[in-house]
This record gives sequence, C-alpha cells and structure tokens, in this order.
Amino acid sequence: MDNFVVSARKYRPVTFDSVVGQKAITSTLQNAIRTNTLAQAFLFCGPRGVGKTTCARIMAKTINCMNPTAEMEACNECESCRSFNNSNSFNIYELDAASNNSVDDIRNLVDQVRIPPQVGKYKVYIIDEVHMLSPAAFNAFLKTLEEPPAYAKFILATTEKHKIIPTILSRCQIFDFKRITAEDIAKHLQNIASKENVVAEEEALNIIAQKADGALRDALSIFDQMVSFSGNNITYKDVITNLNVLDYEYYFKMVDYILAKDNNSILLLLNNVVENGFDLQHFIQGLSSHFRNLLLGSNDGIIDLMEVSRQLKMRYREQSQKCTQHFLLKALDLANQCDLNYKNSSNKRLHIEICLLKMCYIPMTQTQTQFQAQPQTQTQPQTQNQSQTQSQTQSQAPISRPQIPSPRPAPASSSPTPVTREVRTRLHNKQGTISITEDTKKEENIAEEIWSDAFSQEQLTKAWNDFVTSYQDKSPVFAAGIKNAEPQKTSDTEIRYKIDNILVIKDQEHLQALHDYLKKALHNNQFILKEEIEEHHKEYVPYTDKDKFEKMASQNPELLKMKDMLGLQINL
Repeated sequence: MDNFVVSARKYRPVTFDSVVGQKAITSTLQNAIRTNTLAQAFLFCGPRGVGKTTCARIMAKTINCMNPTAEMEACNECESCRSFNNSNSFNIYELDAASNNSVDDIRNLVDQVRIPPQVGKYKVYIIDEVHMLSPAAFNAFLKTLEEPPAYAKFILATTEKHKIIPTILSRCQIFDFKRITAEDIAKHLQNIASKENVVAEEEALNIIAQKADGALRDALSIFDQMVSFSGNNITYKDVITNLNVLDYEYYFKMVDYILAKDNNSILLLLNNVVENGFDLQHFIQGLSSHFRNLLLGSNDGIIDLMEVSRQLKMRYREQSQKCTQHFLLKALDLANQCDLNYKNSSNKRLHIEICLLKMCYIPMTQTQTQFQAQPQTQTQPQTQNQSQTQSQTQSQAPISRPQIPSPRPAPASSSPTPVTREVRTRLHNKQGTISITEDTKKEENIAEEIWSDAFSQEQLTKAWNDFVTSYQDKSPVFAAGIKNAEPQKTSDTEIRYKIDNILVIKDQEHLQALHDYLKKALHNNQFILKEEIEEHHKEYVPYTDKDKFEKMASQNPELLKMKDMLGLQINL
C-alpha cells in the first residue's frame, strides 16, 4: 500500500504557470529572470496558504536551470533541476526562522554564503516566517542582505510584514501576495477532483472555497477531509454536515419570516438551529453575510462581488427584490451590533432572539408588494395640505395617524426669554419624502391612537419623577440632568422644563423615551415638550497670586493697611 500524500503536497505547483491566483507576481518574476534584472533579496508577504514558499522554490529552481524554456520555466531535465526535484540540491537552502531565530543561526547562514555554488549560477536562501527572527538576528543579517556576493539570492517569506524592521524592508524587493478568490479555488478543486476520479457537486466545492477564506492550502486540506468522509462522491449536504456549516436555506427562510413579521416562525427556526448544535454567534455572523449578499444582489453592478455560485446569485437577487435598501442597511447594522455585543451578553440566546424580533419592526421607506395585500397594516400619510381634507381621507384609509398640534405661545415674562426647543415625534429627510418616528423600535405601519385625557400638574410631576427613577440604569447622566427640571404644564398641548446644560438632551433617543413615557403615563399624546436652558453665573475663582490677594483685600481691607505698615511686597 502506497503512502498517502496530502493534496497540498501532491499537487503543489512546480511551474510559474501552475501557480493559482498570483498571475501578476509570477509574470513579474519571469520577466526579471528573462531580462536578468534580479534583485539580491526578495520579500514575499501575504496570508497563509497563498503560494509564497511555493513561488520561492519555483524561482530558486528556475534561476539555476541550465536550459530554461522561452516562457522562463525550468526544463526539469538538467542536472540542477533533477537535483532540486530529488530534494538534494546544494544550491538551495531553506531555513525556518520560527525555530532558528537566534543570532548564531544567522551567523551560520552568513558563513555558508561565503562559499560559491559548485553547480549552477546562484545559491538561493529561502527564509520562511522571517518575522520570527530576533532583533539581534536581524541586525546580524543586515550587512549580508545589503551587499551579498553576486551568486547569492535571498527570498524571505512572512505572513506578518509589519513585524519586520524597516532596515530589512528597505533592502528587499517586496511582493504582496493576495488572497485567492473563491472562484479560482473552486476551479482548482474541480481540476484535482477530476484527476482523483472524485465526483463533486459545484456548490459543495464553493462551500469548501468559502471556508478556506482565500487560502488554497486550507481548501486542499478540507478537500482531503471530505474525500475521507464521503468517498468519491462529495455532495453539498455532506460538506455542510462535516464542516458544521449552516445551510443557505436557513438564512433565506429567516429573512422571509422577518419580512412577513412572523415572530413564531422566527423563534422556531432559531430553536432548530440550536438543536442542530450550531453556534449562535456563527449563525448571526452568517446572517450578516446574508444581508450583505442581499445588498449586493440588489445592484447588477456589484452582484459579482458575491463569492457564491451563479444559481445562488440569482436566488439572492430574487429575495433582494422584496427588501428596500433602508431595510437591508438597518438589518445589517442590527446583526453587526448583535455580533459585537454577543460575548458580553449573559443570556446569549435571548440576545439573538431580541435582535431578530427587532428586525421585524424596522420601518420601511416604501410599501412592498407583498404587504399591499394587507391593508390593515397600512397607514395613510398626512401632510400639512392633507390636514385640511382629513375628513375625506379618513373614509378611504382604515387608520390614520394624527398630526401633533402646533404649540401655543408661552406666556410673557419679565425675565429674559430662555432658549427653547421643540421636541417633535416626526423626522423628515432633506427631500421631505420620508416620515418616520424617532423610535425605530416601533412598527411604522401601526397607527397611533389619539389620547387627549386631561392631566394635572401633580400627575405630571409624579410621572416625571417615576421616569427619572426608572431610567437611572439605562442612562444615569440623562436621568440626573432632568431630575430637577421642574416640569410645568403651561397649556393642554405644552409642557416646559428647565435644564442648565444643552448637552443633557443631545441624545434624541433618551428624549424620545421621556416623551413616550409621559404620553403613556398621562394617556395624552397631544402635547409637546419644550426645554428652557438656564445660564448660571459661575462664582469667580481666583487663579494667580495677584487675583487671590485682591480678592482677600476686597473682603478684608485691613490686609492693605498691614501690608503698608510692615512694608511688605508681594510678588505678583
């Protein structure tokens, strides 16, 4: 029985042309070899598994080849190529800097550089993970790297370019390797599968390519794992089962339930995810990616940015037609915030459930076709012109949203008029085409009932104090800022309160929470809030010695007499 060789080694590229996804770099190296303009040192940097060490070996082999082809590829027939293929070449040295990172290791390398090659033109030194060298080792390497013998070439490889000292970077020709696209990885896997007589579904290979995250070596390792699991027939179902990946179907269903505001189905589907053993954080991260793909799918110009199959792109486009840009952006933001706060949550499942339910009540900027069949959830928008014909529109719309009455003028006062600002329950965009409530947690399509119960000053004061007490935990700063605001009912449609710092009410979310609480507590939503900003004169505080003495003398004139009597002089 032959020894098994992993695909990452068995199908490792041996020519520049067979390198996957790094065409710009391989073409540059081939041109440099053709024109004999090779630098003395190269730095290959980039993510893991993208071909840095592979390109270094191919380059070392090619520049020592005695009969290179017209495309500047190694011939694989000369003595140098055969010795390289048999892993016994004396002209190519590989050093793992992760385990050989001391000054002595670099000194031994420098001593070897002094010996010229016996066969071939160059001695090539490949130092992998070069960022692991100690600062002293880097310093010992500087002179040799800057002025090596004509026959010596250095190729450094690293995944962390920022850890290499600038004096090393300035002496190298730097090549930045990029992540390999999922499309290129999937094509390469399909090619290997055909050579190994393995039947693999296209979508299964796409999942493997996405899981590899741009690293071809990782993709080949996953491919070997799937062959061991499925035999010679790799299916999409086997891949998502073995890799513990959530099926796309979960996310498509979840978005459909969110659009339909089907809370029960949302919670049941999330429970199914938990019962199948999936990590909830992976689920919310996948949902974020799903909303991103929906954003891409809604625009033909960027739909190709999705790293999925063609059939799946069409499905994303189909579902994106049911959503507005406003909904997708808000949902994506909610999912992202949920992911960021996941680790700090004490009840992680509840944290996810709240996020999903919030998505159901994201205000839509336009009515969707699927919601037009449900007139009971629609609202009749009103403008200032429509308010004059309100009686006519009420007969057409089942529910109408009332307008907030305009505030009455404040009574005259002998003191200077303080700065006031109204708090409205509606916001308008610059074009005036969108009107939504400040509290985006409420459903836009549910009209607000008209509450106009009369309330007394005592009821207002009690409701105000109750809000301050209940809001201490959420925002202590806001609660403290309005605690002594002394709310006054100036009319049936206006409540005034006093603050001494405008920064207290800079957050509209807290201000809207206060307004909503008072409306419910007083059962009246026909009033507006106005704040009065009071300027307090701060007590004069002396800072310099002169200021302090003058203040003390103004309070006690005897100090001046004592100063003159004793002939004192104060350094001012």
